[in-house]
Amino acid sequence: MSFEGAEEGSHMGHADFRVGGKIFASLAPDLTWGMAKLTPEQQAAFIADHSAGVRPASGKWGEGGVTMIVFESSDEETAGEALTLAWQNFGTKVK
Repeated sequence: MSFEGAEEGSHMGHADFRVGGKIFASLAPDLTWGMAKLTPEQQAAFIADHSAGVRPASGKWGEGGVTMIVFESSDEETAGEALTLAWQNFGTKVK
């Protein structure tokens, strides 16, 4: 991952990506889907623009902007855009 300040870690048996110690994205253990932490507003706009393979996470996580991306149903550009937004939410706060 080439985002400034981003580091790969892991928790609960799968890879995650952090900046300033905060997780902004993760990958499922089987690499079929990923998660990006968007704001609720970003999530709504993102899902409206990329409905295939993109959905809110379950429950309060999803209400808070946590967004799931199913790789088989989306494309690399969609995943990259979600990761960029998620990193910007945290990365710009770390200097």
